Amino acid sequence: MSKPLKIGITCYPSLGGSGVVATELGKLLAEQGHEVHFISHSVPFRLGAFNKNIYYHEVEVTDYYVFRYPPYDLSLANKMAQVAKREKLDVLHVHYAVPHAVCAFLAKQMVGDKLKVVTTLHGTDITVIAQDESLKDLIRLAINESDAVTSVSNDLIRETRELLDISRDIDLTYNFVDKRVYYPRDVKELRKEFASSDEKIMMHVSNFRPVKRVCDVVDVFDRVSRQLPARLLFVGEGPDLPKIQYKIRQMGLEDKVHFLGKQDEIAQVISLADVLLLPSEKESFGLVALEAMACGVPTIGSVAGGIPELVKHGSTGYLAPIGDTAAMAEYALKLLSNESLAAEFRAACIKRAEAEFSSSAITKQYEQIYYRVLESAVPSMNRM
Repeated sequence: MSKPLKIGITCYPSLGGSGVVATELGKLLAEQGHEVHFISHSVPFRLGAFNKNIYYHEVEVTDYYVFRYPPYDLSLANKMAQVAKREKLDVLHVHYAVPHAVCAFLAKQMVGDKLKVVTTLHGTDITVIAQDESLKDLIRLAINESDAVTSVSNDLIRETRELLDISRDIDLTYNFVDKRVYYPRDVKELRKEFASSDEKIMMHVSNFRPVKRVCDVVDVFDRVSRQLPARLLFVGEGPDLPKIQYKIRQMGLEDKVHFLGKQDEIAQVISLADVLLLPSEKESFGLVALEAMACGVPTIGSVAGGIPELVKHGSTGYLAPIGDTAAMAEYALKLLSNESLAAEFRAACIKRAEAEFSSSAITKQYEQIYYRVLESAVPSMNRM
């Protein structure tokens, strides 16, 4: 067995797919005997119970009056370097190019080349931030100076290369689910609080940003609910939420829609659904669709970004062009009105989640990447 490593992890600690994946990865690495150090401005919300191999280091930002804005990036880089020196870290694994990979680059300059940097690209650091011409050179530097770069989908690899003219190797490392957490829950009693026995439940989970096209969710639900009894559950919060609530009132759908806000026990909540709606116009992976898949819930989504790499059309869900709410509604009706077909999709979802996106397999991929950059004898992964 290869020697345990000391790994620093930096991610956005708040609600969001990249923070969830980074935190869950850290917990799984700790279970494998590695020493994991989270470095961030607050405790990652998914960190959970105490683990003897997990440590947290808070980044404190100076309030020196000369600075117009608190220099979080510099404070983070300095904290990374301090932790790396004191704890003798082998690897800094940072999630998102900006600012985390840039900060890791600075930390490495302070510590020396013995410290290796692995950067994981999750999406908006490329699809949104890298669209800003004033930041492209900085992001390109951070990526090219990393010892290894990973991406959560082939589509994101393609977009990274096109936008930033990146030619270096990028490892494809899909997001994952832990089957000990994500599996179909028994929610018969809980379901009665939201729907009667003859009603189907449709669900949308997101941060309610414009890119999620949540208005399309309402349009799809409206079309479906005209054809069969159904309820719509919204999970999450975000800037478009007031607009969605207004639209629902205008359409007279208040009695059929429930807003659940942010939820920690997402597997329990997703298990309530008969279908998940994900009509995003950009989605580098679509972690919520994977979480739903593991719970046996098919996704009706858009042909956007990495969603087609995750959702298999006609097997674990259906895909339609961005904005084609009529097609999405037809697909939803096809599933919701045919119990035998729905059962086939549920079984296919569970099987695919375990076969292609298991936490054990993806964690092993990351371990091999760490050992590779540390010039270990562990065989390297096939790279894109």
